[in-house]
Amino acid sequence: MHKLNVKEKYYNMLKSGAKTIELRLFDEKRKAIKVGDSIEFSNNSDVNDKFTAKVVNLHRAGNFMELCNNIDCRSAGFSTNEELIRVLEEFYSLDRQKEFGVVGIEIRKIS
Repeated sequence: MHKLNVKEKYYNMLKSGAKTIELRLFDEKRKAIKVGDSIEFSNNSDVNDKFTAKVVNLHRAGNFMELCNNIDCRSAGFSTNEELIRVLEEFYSLDRQKEFGVVGIEIRKIS
């Protein structure tokens, strides 16, 4: 089972089902994730707060701007594409996006 630690705001959105796509760099750890796999999500503010989800789709792109053309930004927890790009660039520089590419991990909560 894969494990992802998520900032509390976004973790709560995932846990409630308001957010169904988790956005990450497509680095070595994310390359191991396949459709059908399970992921244990944990709240980075409370490591005992966890839930498990099934991966139902993987959305790949070269950068987050490109990914915005393939997904509904609201599914990723953002109200606009501009907000999504601005926030994600705070986490992941354009150079890192270019180096690894990005992935939207679409999930369905199972526990």
